[in-house]
This record gives sequence, structure tokens and C-alpha cells, in this order.
Amino acid sequence: MATYPRLLPNSENPAAPSAWLESDQLEFAYWVPNISGGLVVTTIPMDTDWSPEANIKYAQDAEANGFVTALAQTRWFASYGADHQHEAFVISSAILAKTKTLELITAVHPGLWHPAIVAKMQASLDVISGGRTSINVVSGWFKGEFTALGLPWLDHSERYRRSEEFIRVMKGMWTEDEFTFYGDFYQINAAPMLPKPLHRIVVFQGGNSTDAQKMAGRASDCLFMNGNSNAGFKAIMSGTISAAIASGRDPSELQFGANGFCIVRPTMKAATETLRDIISNADVEAVKGFGEAVKNAGRSSSDGTGMWANSSFEDLVQYNDGFKTGLIGTPESVADRIMELKELGMKVILCGFLHYNTELAEFGKTVIPLVREKEEALRKKKARAA
Repeated sequence: MATYPRLLPNSENPAAPSAWLESDQLEFAYWVPNISGGLVVTTIPMDTDWSPEANIKYAQDAEANGFVTALAQTRWFASYGADHQHEAFVISSAILAKTKTLELITAVHPGLWHPAIVAKMQASLDVISGGRTSINVVSGWFKGEFTALGLPWLDHSERYRRSEEFIRVMKGMWTEDEFTFYGDFYQINAAPMLPKPLHRIVVFQGGNSTDAQKMAGRASDCLFMNGNSNAGFKAIMSGTISAAIASGRDPSELQFGANGFCIVRPTMKAATETLRDIISNADVEAVKGFGEAVKNAGRSSSDGTGMWANSSFEDLVQYNDGFKTGLIGTPESVADRIMELKELGMKVILCGFLHYNTELAEFGKTVIPLVREKEEALRKKKARAA
């Protein structure tokens, strides 16, 4: 295995991070619906549009109502019904041009891109947007996207090793005057890159497996996890922190985010009825096809603990296990659940919605203010105890 150059710790990086990253608040992100078909694999009508114009409106609604960032999805071919896709960097650029404060998280597949090229694209986007970008490195589960493009499909552990090198190259290009890297997947020979990003770009990654935890502990800034129970989240977070310590990295540099599909209604009964309608009207063939693809990917990890390895049919109707997180209920109950996640150590909640045209803004108006009230009450309680 290759020996890598030392990653610059945050304490030695002169670039300032995003303000939200260093606040004591839990923060809110949302999935950009830049692919067709919405965020659930169901046949019930969804008041959600994947067009650029709609996504600009959603972003403006989000930044006006308490969201700090948004994740643009990367998808190349149809899956779970998503037969149209806007590329993540392109849609992010369009949204950033029409917003003022919202950050955009571009998503990228190592294996389809060269990391030095992506580092340059991301730095340029950061400069153009006034320092409002992050990036999400996804190691990939959709074999067909690679094989159809004539690219090799690596086994699970090798995909994560490649992703770690990808992150190390990007961070090196962003921080060094000239960067040299001799890895097993990428080689860089005294490469310069200007301009540098305006701020310290947060590198997110997805994954639940042991391979993902080790990679995040060694190289990433924030681990986005699929929906899960408290016990499931705790196990993944503990493994990631242990990996950071084992690598000699300060674990305080790590943050965690959770995916959650949000169904907020005036009553719990109305919320659970909406969930039942989504699942009972699932596109069965699309969910089964998606399930076979992702479960094979998850089970191919060395210990069989990858994303979706234990997901039920109902879980897979929201394709990142978003129902499991439990953001289904009244504004008050959902805010209480979010505070539980904060107490677990979660920094970011990544939200998805059935009806983006109304529910994204409404969540910001009803749930986020309740969370802020509860956070303030918790601060005062801790201050009194001290």
C-alpha cells in the first residue's frame, strides 16, 4: 500500500472554515432534487420538480428559512426511476449564482473523475460563489454507471481506498503551492493550482461500512450516514472516531451528518398516514431493482455492513433509508427527535421531502425555530449545572 504525504490538520490550515461548521448549533441541509422522480420511489403524486428553475426557487426558500447548505446529487443513469439527471457541479453553479448565503455541496464519484481536475473545478466554484462550496465524495454502489462507460468496477474496499486517495489529492492541491502524490490510484508530479479556494472546503463522504468509517476517520471532514436508529448511528460514529485516533488524527476535526426523510404534519396520525401512503404505493419493480443493486454493494464490504445491507423493502422506498431516522410527526415531535440526534453528536441533518414546493420552506418556518428554542434551553440548563 502507498505511503501518503501528511494531511494538513485544520489547526495548521490558514483558510477559514464555513461559519456554520464551528457554531454550536445543529445545522440543516437538504437534498437538491436535481434528478427526476423525487426523493421516494413511489407512484403517488409529488409536488416536486427537478428543473433548474425549480431548484433555484427551492434554494432561495431554503436560505430564507434556516438551511445552511444543500447537497446536489450525482447520478449518471436511470435508477429507482430517476431517468433524468442534472450534473451536480452544473446545477450547483446555477443555484449559487441565484443565492446569497446558501452553501452547495457538490457530489462526485472517484473513478469517473480525476481528483486534481475536481480540485480545480471546486476551487473555481468556491471563488466564483464567494466561498460557498463543499464537496461530497461518494464511493459508488451503481456498477452499471461504471461498466456502461467502459470504466473498471472495483470491489468495495478498493473503492474506498481510491476515494481516500481522491480526497488526499484534493486537499493537497488546495493547500500546497505545488503538490506531489504517488498513490496506488493517482500520481501527481509537482502540480500547482491557482487560485486556491476562498475558504476551507468541507469534504463530506457517504458510507456506513467499516471501510467507510476508516476512510472518514483518516481523511474526511464529515461523514454522511444513511438513516438509522440511535444504536446504529452510535456504532458508526464510534468506529469512525476510533479510526481517526488510530491514524493519529485529532477526532475533534470530524463531524457527522444523518439522512432523514421529513414528513411533518399537524398531527402524528396525518404524518403516519402519509408514510403509509408512500410505502403502499411504492413502485415495486423499481424498489426491488434498486434493492438488489445496493444490497449487493453493501454486502460486498469485508464484513457485510455496508449501506443498505440490512434494509427492508419499506426502508428502500426512500433510497437512503430516510424513514429510519424518525423525522415523521408533528413539528414538536420532529424537533424533539432532532435534539436527540444532536445529543448523539450529529452536526448536520440532511433533509428530504415529498412535496418540495411547499414542505421545504414550511419545515424551515415550523421545525427549525423549535430546534433553535430547544438548543437555547439546553444551553441555559448546562450553564446552570456548571
